[in-house]
Amino acid sequence: MKRIYASVLGMACAAAMFVGNAQAEVTKFEILSVEHNALEGRVFGDVGTYDKVKAKVTIAVDPTDRRNTPIADIGLAPKNAAGLVEAVADVEILKPSDPKRGNHTIFYEVLNRGGKPSLGVFNDGGAASLEKASDGGNGYLLRQGYTLVWSGWQGDFTPSRGELVLNVPTLTGVTGRIREELLFDNLTNPITATLAWPAGETDSAKLTVRNAYADAPVSPSDMSFKFVDPLHVEITRPQGFEAGALYELEYVAKDPKVLGLGFAATRDVVTYLRHSIDATNPLAEGGKPIIERAYAFGQSQSGRFLREYLYMGFNEDLSGHTVFEGMFPQIGGARFTATNMRFGLPGRNSRHPQDPAGSADRFPFTYAETTDPLTGTRDSLLNSCTKTKTCPKVIQADSEYEWWGSRASLVVTDPSGKPVKMPANVRVFLTTGTPHAARVDAIAAPSKTCQMPLNPLHQGPVLRALLSDLDAWVAHGTLPPDSRTPNLADGSLVDASTPQLKAPIPGVPYTGMHVRATAEDRSVVPSKILGEYKVYVPRINADAIVVGGVHMPVIEVPKATYTGWNPRSEGYGTTSLCALQGGAVAFAATREERMKNGDPRLSVEERYASPGVYVAKVDAVAKELVRQRLMLPEDQQRQHQAAVDDTLARLHKKDGGTAKPATEEQ
Repeated sequence: MKRIYASVLGMACAAAMFVGNAQAEVTKFEILSVEHNALEGRVFGDVGTYDKVKAKVTIAVDPTDRRNTPIADIGLAPKNAAGLVEAVADVEILKPSDPKRGNHTIFYEVLNRGGKPSLGVFNDGGAASLEKASDGGNGYLLRQGYTLVWSGWQGDFTPSRGELVLNVPTLTGVTGRIREELLFDNLTNPITATLAWPAGETDSAKLTVRNAYADAPVSPSDMSFKFVDPLHVEITRPQGFEAGALYELEYVAKDPKVLGLGFAATRDVVTYLRHSIDATNPLAEGGKPIIERAYAFGQSQSGRFLREYLYMGFNEDLSGHTVFEGMFPQIGGARFTATNMRFGLPGRNSRHPQDPAGSADRFPFTYAETTDPLTGTRDSLLNSCTKTKTCPKVIQADSEYEWWGSRASLVVTDPSGKPVKMPANVRVFLTTGTPHAARVDAIAAPSKTCQMPLNPLHQGPVLRALLSDLDAWVAHGTLPPDSRTPNLADGSLVDASTPQLKAPIPGVPYTGMHVRATAEDRSVVPSKILGEYKVYVPRINADAIVVGGVHMPVIEVPKATYTGWNPRSEGYGTTSLCALQGGAVAFAATREERMKNGDPRLSVEERYASPGVYVAKVDAVAKELVRQRLMLPEDQQRQHQAAVDDTLARLHKKDGGTAKPATEEQ
């Protein structure tokens, strides 16, 4: 392994650190280090080894350019001598050591709170540090020859574990009244909460509490609070409220940041890497760029970022060209981020029991043009890119959780509840029976805050196939599979009040619980509710498994009920869903056992006469998914082996491992 640092890169490279380029607003690309034969020199198939580059990139944004004016408060930001607004992004690149052996395609991952979840999604694990050979996981992205690029975009947090961030200007002295929603899921009393923005004035602050959002917020006499410092408030909690109660603090905040620069930074960094021939561009050789196309992937927070990036028109670079030809937002549902606003909260993800009209939830919700029934506005996620002819091919993939917890039905219906037709450049998919996110080695584990054991299913097999489909679509014009989601046309999308189970299932408390979608006037604090949009839920079968979407073998040949919903436990707000989680409740092993338990679901022995029958059924489903291009042949083999080993259902681990479900906020 060989490391070359910027201090010894040579005079020519150092002199080229200050760059000017008409195609991007990158004014400085400073290479901090280059590691040849990274990941301990691991070889990834025919592509070979990879090199890792770390850099800091300065962008200078013209606040008067029409492509930058959508950035909130850009006109108030401090400017340099040229009248431009600057920001500095951390950048990391993993590129084939021999560019000729790569696929000449950038796989740009929008970071999730500074981290790199794509490694767990596509590579079945790995570490964001990318130091050891094992940090590459199964190596899927690298075996395909992608050049992996990450750059900081979130400007409101300080890195603590090497996360990549964007340093943006602060609007010193600017104040505004905001509302913070606080959930603790414990009964610690008193408890100290960290605020998103520093308090500028505390005398007018107000604190309320309620067990459920449907309840009226109250300020009991035995509840009190005090500001420990501008960023911390200590709350003395009242009697009679659950561990999962919702606290809301209204206060005057100060010193917001121009967070919307994250969209411009993503655009400009990728544009520079694609087109610049400057000496400091690590993706240029012999005076020519080596990249032919770029795809953007974002999971959860970063999937919502991509939807908003597209809607705001940032897929057009400053020369009028398309930045990303392919876009893959995952588990974003029908949501945006709360980034491009004063006192934004890009790291927050409101859900049950929080505000159903949170600042991340705004019209338009889908790629087709629809009408907001509350305002009469017509709009779509593709409105801006259609005008500039810079729309990418889009594949949006959601877990089942998004259809209960993130209003995903609004992607396939309009806000009034009528079906919409996806534009020709868009496909949408549901991976049935999956939680928001789970580690590849997760097992169905109990949780004190959720009623059912946590759903352990990993979405990797479907997502790898969809990325392959996106690549074939962009690079070769091969149409991907048709969208696969619940819909109104075939009855797989229903009103939440529709009775669905003929007989109750022990341990599966289905009530149709879901997160609603409302609109609000945010010009006042507290905000004013304007009305509600129609949200549907997926139809379920007699096993409480959703009938629509992509059914992996573990769902089509089940040994348990897998759900994308999971109610909170007693004492933690039973009228709300567990955030990001689904449930998994095993079938009885025998008919005798299920009859004893009063379980209407057929037992494992009634479904599969022998282990061989079970494996054969799994093989048949996997083979059909490969034919439909919804699973890759390498995953077909993995599914077969897991069925043989009886680990496919993720209900136990024969190797005695210590796998845990994902619990980190996404």
